[in-house]
Amino acid sequence: MGRTQDHSEPLVRMEAIVKRFGTITALDGVDFEVEYQQVHALLGDNGAGKSTLIKILTGVYPPTEGRIYFEGRHVRFSSPRDARALGIETVYQDLALVDTMSITRNFFLGREIVRRLGPIPWLDMRAMNERTRSALRDIGIEIRAPHEKVGSLSGGERQSIAIGRAVHFGAKLLILDEPTSALSVAETRKVLSYIENAKARGLSVIFITHNVRHVHMVADAYTILRHGRKVGTYYRGELSERDIADLITGERER
Repeated sequence: MGRTQDHSEPLVRMEAIVKRFGTITALDGVDFEVEYQQVHALLGDNGAGKSTLIKILTGVYPPTEGRIYFEGRHVRFSSPRDARALGIETVYQDLALVDTMSITRNFFLGREIVRRLGPIPWLDMRAMNERTRSALRDIGIEIRAPHEKVGSLSGGERQSIAIGRAVHFGAKLLILDEPTSALSVAETRKVLSYIENAKARGLSVIFITHNVRHVHMVADAYTILRHGRKVGTYYRGELSERDIADLITGERER
């Protein structure tokens, strides 16, 4: 079920974002908005500025110029922890999962359920196992066993754990960095369904990718960057896959 915030403002609004690294301008006056309960694709070739824009939104870099609003409030992030505290979660391509630990331990990493037996703390693995299985099932993910090691999972299954974890722990904005990279057709289809399920539960999703076909299947809106500048924002049904590809490469102007 979706959340009930005031939607008169977008969830995210980035205004006139500039980022300079010495004499290099990585972003030059970029505006970017994400609505509530929207899958918004961020597209562009290598060096277009996608990663820099997201690192500013997640507190890795401060903007050289420009302002960021989240849920209608002006915000300044001094670290990724600040962004995460507001409900901005990022699932990076290399995934922050520990191969030698179980699905459950990865799911609750840093948020473990601890009980006390007198003065001795211990992990309540039964409660965490049950909650992990239930939380993943809620967004359409079935796992074989919560105690299974993450290192034995496929790429798509690993993506599902990271997405499910973000959804369960209250993310409002989920940022996915190339989530379908190097996945099979079947696994890609599953990951795209997890994205749609996250949206159905009220989240907004920023989908960063090079794969125009994948994003065309699930995105409500597309923002295209080229050489650090915004080419434009377009909405579902306005562009064909070929149109999007041509705008990315510059073979077609806005």
